[in-house]
Amino acid sequence: MATQGLTESVARLRALVEDGAYLDSGRLPPERTLADDLGVGRRSLRRALDVLEREGRISREQGRGTFVRNVTATPPTTLASIDEHTSPSEVIELRLTFEPMIARLAAMRATACDIRKLQRLAAQTCEAAAADDYERADAAFHRAVVEAAHNLLFLAVYDAVAFRREDAGWLRLAENGRCFKRQAAYSGDHVAIAQAIGARDGERAAQAMHAHLRDVQQHVLQHAFALPASA
Repeated sequence: MATQGLTESVARLRALVEDGAYLDSGRLPPERTLADDLGVGRRSLRRALDVLEREGRISREQGRGTFVRNVTATPPTTLASIDEHTSPSEVIELRLTFEPMIARLAAMRATACDIRKLQRLAAQTCEAAAADDYERADAAFHRAVVEAAHNLLFLAVYDAVAFRREDAGWLRLAENGRCFKRQAAYSGDHVAIAQAIGARDGERAAQAMHAHLRDVQQHVLQHAFALPASA
């Protein structure tokens, strides 16, 4: 629940910054005023400000205040241009929204060949002895779920989003996640997702995918942005 509260605070603050209301002065209101405007506590606000500062959207100067940084007048409108302005936290928010739905569709549409492939890739994530092997199997598994949904538009969007995993932000994230216990937990999630799709249980597949990505999201917030576990 703490992660969900932080995610909502970040989304509200990001929208406020991108709205352009503070472009003229460049300065955000004091924390007390900003917290009241967003309807969040000051502690949650400070953690959300940490996230936006690490994303490069704001800068905080001691004794002067918090300032909006280099907000573009024209927002990006294509996947290629959006890719240049997004961050790991935004990527996982998107994945958390649409991959559970894709898992539900996969349970309805997957062929026998699709299901065998998912089971094989899930097993590979369990058996991976090296971090690089695990990450390749993990990426292949998630893409195979999208392929099993048999929707080319979803696949195109997924591939555009997955490209972000190759940048420096995602590589640092991968380094933080390179531990046996985390890989074992995520591999177990993959097995559960594959089993649900194989059983044609769309609701269970969606729930398993959602639970898996929520865990990934918590890791992103805690490790990529060095935030504490609780609000």
